[in-house]
Amino acid sequence: MPTGRVRYYDADKGFGFLAKDEGGDDVYVRAAALPEGVTSLKRGQKVEFGVVDGKRGEQALSVRVLEAPPSLSKAQRKTPDEMAIIVEDLIKMLDSIGNGFRRGRYPDSKLAGKTAAVLRAVADELEL
Repeated sequence: MPTGRVRYYDADKGFGFLAKDEGGDDVYVRAAALPEGVTSLKRGQKVEFGVVDGKRGEQALSVRVLEAPPSLSKAQRKTPDEMAIIVEDLIKMLDSIGNGFRRGRYPDSKLAGKTAAVLRAVADELEL
């Protein structure tokens, strides 16, 4: 069975994507493929899964969680003062992107990548 890590999973929508360890395209995973009692997967979590070819690419079957998701401990958490600065900078960044959208432009890929990384990092801090 292939192994990989959770690339993305939305528990509300009941699906996500897994990145195989040996590379290749991402594998689609539905909530029905999760083990009994598991309702969600976290980004970075190591899993083992069967694969079947679907209409739009590979789909995961019989997902088995191999390790807990990587997480920050509360001791590693940023202070509220540090988070306030980060959030204020994030607001400025998002405001700039929003202004571009109002002018009918998407952000360039470099700015979009940086923004996505900051959003993920802030989300990780908030989930502790």
